[in-house]
Amino acid sequence: MPEVLLRWGVPALIVFGSAAVLILALVLGIRLARRGKRARARAQRALEDLGSLLVRLDDATEELELEIGMSSALYDGRPPSSLRRARLTAQHTRDDTFAAYSATTAEGTLPAHQIAESKRLTAAVQKALDIIDRAHADNDAWLAENSNASEQVDIARRRLEELAARMGDPTALRDELARIADESEWEDAATADEAAREALEEARAHLAAAEEKAQDPSTSARDDLRACEKALARAEQASQLLEETHRLVQHAALAVGDEQKAAAAAIRAAAGTQLTMDPEHAPKLAEAIRVASAALDSAIQIAPRRPVAANERIARLRDRLDIALADARTQQQRLRGARSALPGSLAAARSALARAEAVVTGAEVDARVRLDSARREMALARQAQDPIEALDASRRARRDAEDATILAKYRKRRR
Repeated sequence: MPEVLLRWGVPALIVFGSAAVLILALVLGIRLARRGKRARARAQRALEDLGSLLVRLDDATEELELEIGMSSALYDGRPPSSLRRARLTAQHTRDDTFAAYSATTAEGTLPAHQIAESKRLTAAVQKALDIIDRAHADNDAWLAENSNASEQVDIARRRLEELAARMGDPTALRDELARIADESEWEDAATADEAAREALEEARAHLAAAEEKAQDPSTSARDDLRACEKALARAEQASQLLEETHRLVQHAALAVGDEQKAAAAAIRAAAGTQLTMDPEHAPKLAEAIRVASAALDSAIQIAPRRPVAANERIARLRDRLDIALADARTQQQRLRGARSALPGSLAAARSALARAEAVVTGAEVDARVRLDSARREMALARQAQDPIEALDASRRARRDAEDATILAKYRKRRR
């Protein structure tokens, strides 16, 4: 009997063992193919190509807004349907792709999934770009048949004059900022007045060139009119940045006193909670209270000339204090704390978002994705009925906006 077992059992074991080894090698090979260096490299290239295409779509969407602004006056105040449909498609595709790109580039995502998603998203973005190109072509054809160059020049001149009137003197607003706060509070808008004036002068130069070409039927003024509109958009953006920065600094200066009082009350409440905690966890909360008190003292010192920075410091110390108190609070206490912290957190998120929007211009896709996420979270914070949910969203918005600013500035320094 042992001889029979040896005669048949050993070969069977060898066969099954070899099969097991082959299956294991196959599984490891598949896993390596899905997770190995080559797979990661292919995924990285696919994501980079998608990112470049997504930047093109984001820029094309902004240019589409300019085209609609140029053309709407020629269509009796109503933009052409092809441009409106293209804008809707572009905005939806861009927003959906920003969110999908963020999820696809998250840590832990398999290279195979990244490659498949990149392929799917690339097709969607390219389709949106093709729709935009056709809409531009249709609009150019309509303008050639139904509008003369002189009429288009007149409309551009009116838009320039209206913007110049709305802007007023941007230098006066910048001087007011210098009076009420240190430059660190408005450094991203420090040259906005000069940028607005230069862009307006550039628009005037392009308009003059368009006027000259409009007198000659053999030449086209369309390129100069587009350049004029782009310059007007830059002038308006710089002017709005200056106005928004002024508003944020003023609001921060008015709110900083209340935020200091609310933070001091939160620290006192945390100290009361510490007295009721068990000896094992009380020291950790005591340290958090000490750090929060020091941060509040620092915020109070800088508040007179740096109210935005002071409010942001207060918002961060409230974040850390909430984390330290997370396990010790009742639901009612968490609600009260969220209602108290929400105004300052929203203000800090708004100022961080304004800074991000000022620097994420011409940036690469990662900064744009973070900025898009910050805008989404900010919208959620404003719409949420639950104060805890709104507070969490405002904090995510601030972090995403700060990340977008860091990424944009880092990329610009590398260029």
